[in-house]
Amino acid sequence: MSKIVEYKLFNNSWYNPGSKTKIFIWYFINILFFINPLNPFSSFKILLLRLFGAKIGQSVLIKPGVNIKYPWKLIIGDYTMIGERVWIDNLDFVVLGKNVCISQGAMLLTGNHNYKSKSFDLILGNIILEDGVWICAKSIVCANVICKSHSILSVNSTATNNLEPYSIYIGTPAVKIRDRIIL
Repeated sequence: MSKIVEYKLFNNSWYNPGSKTKIFIWYFINILFFINPLNPFSSFKILLLRLFGAKIGQSVLIKPGVNIKYPWKLIIGDYTMIGERVWIDNLDFVVLGKNVCISQGAMLLTGNHNYKSKSFDLILGNIILEDGVWICAKSIVCANVICKSHSILSVNSTATNNLEPYSIYIGTPAVKIRDRIIL
């Protein structure tokens, strides 16, 4: 008899991202002021994120249509830009350094599932984007990945392992194609 996944066995009751009330209130604020593409006001979004526990540096730009799971698990450095329709699915901590650019439609995914487990257990891991990193449009950074200083993840690529500093990566899974030289 072959082994099968049984979703009825899935149980992530051990995972507690915060109080139910806080999560409930954030859910509606996220929909109204972040996911909603009609709200272009970055400074107001930053204020809301700080009120919910995010640590945010100066001159951060957050474009319309951004989805953030839990702001209290988010740290953003100075002069960082987050493009339209970015999804920060931070079930665990996401740390964005200074001068980071996350382009349109990119996803930062701190959660996954154990495909070898019959109960499809939840797996979590932090994501760290060091200073000067650029995550290009429609790219994905997976849990437990560190994108080192000034690395680039090219358009529509997936980082499943750490990216070396001053390096350019492409593909799924992403592989280094050349050094990044800043003039």
